[in-house]
Amino acid sequence: MPQSLGRSPSRNHHPLGRFSTGLGAGQESVYRAVNSKRPVNLDLSTIQFPLPALTSIAHRITGVILFVGLIFAFWALDTSLSSPAGFEAVSDALAHNILAKLIAWGLLSALAFHLVAGIKHLLMDVDIGVTLEGGVQKAQITVIVSAVLIILAGVWVW
Repeated sequence: MPQSLGRSPSRNHHPLGRFSTGLGAGQESVYRAVNSKRPVNLDLSTIQFPLPALTSIAHRITGVILFVGLIFAFWALDTSLSSPAGFEAVSDALAHNILAKLIAWGLLSALAFHLVAGIKHLLMDVDIGVTLEGGVQKAQITVIVSAVLIILAGVWVW
């Protein structure tokens, strides 16, 4: 109700009416509880994330790393395909430059983890292992398989 009609808005009053949120009478209290003035913990370092949450967050981070890493991958591909001298330059950099090896290993590591975690997410999409125990078990498998692939990538690059 507009304030010009003499009604002052209260904390729980919505200007468009009691059920203006589209919620039923039983859900209105839930709506008020969610929008309450309860304390919010903004210090993420005090929160203990479970392993499935950490693997999900790492999956997103490795996706960003892969996206940014495409800049280096496309540069190397373009340079190596431009001429025989360009191919030699990229080949020499990957063989002898520690920074180039580190970038290549980092991208391969991100790709390995992202691939394994992506398979885990696809399994969840088809309702395989969606229980709490299944989620923890799949997260453990994701970490172990990714660690093995990352070590193998390191052996291959170095």
